[in-house]
Amino acid sequence: MDVQLLLTVFALGFLGSFLAGMLGIGGSVILYPVLLFVPPLIGVGAFTAHEVAGIGAVQSLFASISGTLAYKKGGFLHKSLIIYMGTSVLLGSLVGSTLSNSFSEDTINLIYGVMATIAAILMFTPKKPTQDENKMEVWFSKKLAVPLSLAVGICGGIVGAGGAFLLVPIMITILKIPVRVTIASSLAVTFLSSIGTTFGKVATGQVLVLPALMIIGASLLAAPIGAFVGQKTKVSSLQVVLAIVITATSLKIWFDLLKKSISFH
Repeated sequence: MDVQLLLTVFALGFLGSFLAGMLGIGGSVILYPVLLFVPPLIGVGAFTAHEVAGIGAVQSLFASISGTLAYKKGGFLHKSLIIYMGTSVLLGSLVGSTLSNSFSEDTINLIYGVMATIAAILMFTPKKPTQDENKMEVWFSKKLAVPLSLAVGICGGIVGAGGAFLLVPIMITILKIPVRVTIASSLAVTFLSSIGTTFGKVATGQVLVLPALMIIGASLLAAPIGAFVGQKTKVSSLQVVLAIVITATSLKIWFDLLKKSISFH
């Protein structure tokens, strides 16, 4: 595989993993579109949607565990939340990633676009703080958390994402979890989800070894840096950055799907 393409993968993986650690997402929300569109744009090669999904699964796995360990000292990991949502999302990701090989590239892109759009809508939904942002004593509805996590896990498994870019706005907007607890705990939930997703992608032969190794290196370096920056950044600023990232990604995916549809007809 071309060296320029591998270096591009490392650079993009570093960016995605930094934002993953800072915002409590797996990083695939950024990595999926940039790996799909940037390499051919700069003329260093190209990946299929299945290959990008496989690389993204590995990136989410290592970025989320690195970010989780960095947040552990801050005391914002909520064990009950992680257990309930993590178990559900792990089961869903195993199902989704195992079935993903039977989906077409356009279908995978469509599912990703729908997930990003829902996440963007949730991020821009007005929120009233109902719990103290600086306390771990939070409550949440298990009846809502379990089925929502399962659904996100299935869709995330298909597109090779841990699903945190959708879990984070769900936790903040629907479950009313404080932002800092959400960001820290979502990384742990994403790690569990990514185990299932990565296993399914590897078992079905969708992971390219060399790009995956570059992503692992980038994730281990960048995610802890991002987590450190995230802990020093204002909560409102984190929400704005996350909303912008998710919205831009959503618009890009839909634009390309629409362009492809018009040219097909």
